Amino acid sequence: MRRLYLAGGLICVALGAIGAALPIMPTVPFLLLATYCFARSNPALEKKILDHPTWGPQVQDWRERRAISRRAKTMAIGAMATGAVVTWYTLGDPWYWISVAVLVICGTWIATRNE
Repeated sequence: MRRLYLAGGLICVALGAIGAALPIMPTVPFLLLATYCFARSNPALEKKILDHPTWGPQVQDWRERRAISRRAKTMAIGAMATGAVVTWYTLGDPWYWISVAVLVICGTWIATRNE
């Protein structure tokens, strides 16, 4: 089981790294999954994520208080809105409605979390 958790954690870190570069894909949710997996397989890797100067505080805020900082909320909702606009310009109707639905559903959920 430890090897599966380790593999899952490594995959989540890779997806989080991709998310750090692409505005459409999130980073912190994948790092949350990675810390969950690493807590069960490799505590040293879990500690590396928690000690990271950029992502560590966000992961710790979520683990301790289920909180998302105002800056992170603004960035996430802004990225989703940008994605909806880009979808509207590039793919048009009816595809941009999918982006709008993601923005409304996920954006509302993000906006209602603790700060």
